[in-house]
Amino acid sequence: MAVKQTAGRDALGKFAPQFAQLNDDVLFGQVWSREDKLSLRDRSLVTVVALMAQGLVDSSFQYHLETARKNGITREEIAEVLTHAAFYAGWPKAWAAFRMAKEVWAEDTDDDGKGRHQREMVFPIGGSNDGFAQYFVGQSYLHPLSTSQVGVYNVTFEPGCRNNWHVHHAVKGGGQILICVAGRGYYQEWGKQARQLQPGDVVNIPPEVKHWHGAARDSWFSHLALEVPGEACSNEWLEAVTAEEYDKLS
Repeated sequence: MAVKQTAGRDALGKFAPQFAQLNDDVLFGQVWSREDKLSLRDRSLVTVVALMAQGLVDSSFQYHLETARKNGITREEIAEVLTHAAFYAGWPKAWAAFRMAKEVWAEDTDDDGKGRHQREMVFPIGGSNDGFAQYFVGQSYLHPLSTSQVGVYNVTFEPGCRNNWHVHHAVKGGGQILICVAGRGYYQEWGKQARQLQPGDVVNIPPEVKHWHGAARDSWFSHLALEVPGEACSNEWLEAVTAEEYDKLS
């Protein structure tokens, strides 16, 4: 099957039409398409090693890494190929190639989804939220971003994780603001329908309102939690969100 490529014409069609035609129709349309001589998988391996040997770890190198993955080259195989080539092409070139290869094959190394979720946001997931684990169903993580002036924390929930019903008490001011930064989750106030949350959503939680928040069953979820300053502020943790209540959201 012929390989179809338009990158040459897209980038240089008007400036260098002959070069664009040779790139799209000859290099890819003819050379890459000779699968009876060499498979696409093998051509990807040859191309990746040739580019790495020249130190060309630019956008074209990333394209050929992505093509190699599509052509069936596994994470273990590309790691072995780059390691082998490093002894002939140069150690620094291999380091540069590995940095890009890790990104291309990232989904194959993060089976639990935590790594993919981390790459969706600029804020660290942080460590296990052990200090509040008794108030959560499932595993959560906590990373403090600011502990002065206004407390700001990145809270991350694994799929299906949620905190208990709770209330932010205050004599004056107080409450909490949630800014959703990655994944998909829920927020619900007592006696009201749950609200689905996506990145960019903001939730204003007044004091004295019973509520909970957490991840969807099939998605990691992170939000920034901002503590609104007030007088005599405290949190009251209540009962857990039951499986029956949570399952209704699906």
